[in-house]
Amino acid sequence: MFTLSPLNQRRWRNFKRNRRAFWSLIVFAVLFGLSLFAEVLANDKPIYVQYRGESFFPIYRFYPETAFGGDLRTEAVYRDIEIECLIITGGLEACWDDPEGMIEDAADGMIEGERIEKGRVIWPPIPYSYSTISDIGGTAPSAPDAQHLLGTDDTARDVVARVIYGFRLSIFFTLIVTAVASVIGITAGAVQGFFGGWLDLVFQRVIEIWTSTPQLYIIIIVFAIFGRSFWLLVFLTALFGWPALVGVVRAEFLRARNFEYVRAARALGVSNWTIMFRHMLPNAMVATLTLLPFIITGTIGTLASLDFLGFGLPSSAPSLGELTLQAKQNLQAPWLAFTAFFTFAIMLSLLVFIFEGVRDAFDPRKTFQ
Repeated sequence: MFTLSPLNQRRWRNFKRNRRAFWSLIVFAVLFGLSLFAEVLANDKPIYVQYRGESFFPIYRFYPETAFGGDLRTEAVYRDIEIECLIITGGLEACWDDPEGMIEDAADGMIEGERIEKGRVIWPPIPYSYSTISDIGGTAPSAPDAQHLLGTDDTARDVVARVIYGFRLSIFFTLIVTAVASVIGITAGAVQGFFGGWLDLVFQRVIEIWTSTPQLYIIIIVFAIFGRSFWLLVFLTALFGWPALVGVVRAEFLRARNFEYVRAARALGVSNWTIMFRHMLPNAMVATLTLLPFIITGTIGTLASLDFLGFGLPSSAPSLGELTLQAKQNLQAPWLAFTAFFTFAIMLSLLVFIFEGVRDAFDPRKTFQ
């Protein structure tokens, strides 16, 4: 059974005493947990279809129209009334002539005096995916209504669905970039600070040159050559993000490398890597965690800025930055601006509060009443 060490138990107690951080963690966990099931919450395909006694799960598998009595081998368009009629009536050909009438007749399980085994279709709470083009019967963007709680964007896509998918994508992007950049930055800073000398001097000159490289131009050039993709953007963002932690980790290791416990460990023959990452790094974690909220919010801002400028994720991806661009281009649709603003404000505030609590929990001088 997994149990926390006494030190980590004290850190967890300190974190829980910080009420703002603790409740922010709960709210963020709920929101992020719901976004992990975005395909179940918002999708233009049913969650479950029962047809002639068989079960189908369209959100996870491909089913051709022929599987429900249709004529085409392409994927069934479940929103079409003809396909709905075929599912409910068990594939009667009369659905192509009068689907609405057949659905009404099948309501009581009888058609033309004969009992049928009715099918069933269970839709997600929001019957639109992030890329679904809705038939709004007017001009886009359309204002919020019963069908689209936050309205639609300028291509008639549901804003709620795009926010759910965009929130998940932004958090995944941020967590991956922050994790990769932190590992590289902490390792580089630890090596510089621990060994010092010429290694530290050369490393510092390399970092100065690297941080002066224009990130936006490099991203534009690379995307022009290889095309835009999620993982390529993760790689480029982490490539330019790792120097953010080097300075503070380097300073902590330079300060601590001559402490008595480090000298004692060296005298006992403990390896340099063990001293660095088992004994010295925990003492540098407070200063490191102080910068993490800035790195996380900066990463989210970088993704939103690139999408806003058109150099971020592919145009087919659900993007909160692209929603912000639409708000700018459609000032007559204020619901787009309000949605983008509150989404970013809530997401960034929760993350900052959480990591403030984590930082204070790792600080041995910090206590909460």
